[in-house]
Amino acid sequence: MTPAGKLTSLHSFVMTDGINPYGGLVLATDRNFYGTTYAGGANGLGTIFKMTAEGALTTLYNFAGTDGANPIASLIQAADGDLYGTTSEGGTASAGTIFKISLAGTLTSLYSFCSGGSCSTDGAIPYGALVQAATGTFYGTTIGGGEHGEGAVFSLSPSGTYALLLSFDLPDGDSPYGGLIQAANGKFYGTTTTGGVNFEGNVFDVTAGGRLTNVHSFGGQGGNSPYAGLVQGTDGNFYGATIGLIYEMTPAGKEIVLQGLNSDNGREAYAAMVQGIDGIFYGTTAYGGVGHGTIYSVSVGLGPFLKTLPASGKVATSVAVMGTDLTGATSVSFNGIPAAFTVSATGTAISTTVPTGATTGTVQVITPSGALSSNVPFRVLP
Repeated sequence: MTPAGKLTSLHSFVMTDGINPYGGLVLATDRNFYGTTYAGGANGLGTIFKMTAEGALTTLYNFAGTDGANPIASLIQAADGDLYGTTSEGGTASAGTIFKISLAGTLTSLYSFCSGGSCSTDGAIPYGALVQAATGTFYGTTIGGGEHGEGAVFSLSPSGTYALLLSFDLPDGDSPYGGLIQAANGKFYGTTTTGGVNFEGNVFDVTAGGRLTNVHSFGGQGGNSPYAGLVQGTDGNFYGATIGLIYEMTPAGKEIVLQGLNSDNGREAYAAMVQGIDGIFYGTTAYGGVGHGTIYSVSVGLGPFLKTLPASGKVATSVAVMGTDLTGATSVSFNGIPAAFTVSATGTAISTTVPTGATTGTVQVITPSGALSSNVPFRVLP
């Protein structure tokens, strides 16, 4: 879909290549898109696929049950280049799995939830996507299991060691559908659909060691039931949606209602918004509008920024820098170290490599209209 709202259907799913793709797509370093379907495929239990920008789809993997089943969350591409994800069911205890898959389609099961026979020592049923911290460790949530059966936060080391960090209890929150993000302050932020002070959901933060803080409790005119996760904007504030409204929230927990959702403009937002490189936030609703759900944008006056693909790499790694108008760029630098570059014919991307001497920090491009910076630091790997 263009920013102006012109939509083009790229692929229509059928039972053989998978149905019900609940998770979003991820753009990988090979410039292809990757995603999952909840059901369908060769075994009826869901698939992993890749798709070109033109819509040519290839099924990479068909889940069979013991290796996982029915993936709901989006995939992420980790620093090692592989894709990581979860399934909501299947595995050794039918409570979901964590897996990785190469871009060529080789899948490795990393963990099966409740495999010890008791979900009280574990989580169960992961719905949200994983997040990889700057340390390389993965973090995620489950909507069930834990000591109270109300969901959990877990970590998984790059070598596959699983740790239960905390178990939710109703005053803390219950059922974190939306997964986690790592904020600029290093903490992880997420939402729960119920629980909190008013038992109508909350925003929480959790440290890498598992210390939980209730940042904000929803209720009343501030909305309720935030199934969607959060995105941190370039201004440092968080943006998200409940069933009935779109909100902005400061790191201190002050909520600002940006827009109500209804049958006219769309209602029931289940997926987290994304901030486009134009500074505008984009999201979807499951119902409403003149048809069966909507795609919407929300502008709060934030300016354009750069996005790098990948977000980390060693010296000499090829990097694509994406922006809204890069035509006439005169300089590209990684944390102050200049790099050679080529601007695409469309002016929306720059091809470059991580220069010798670069360290972790902001990628900056100088254009005739001014300087643009990446929204997150580019991490230079040893």
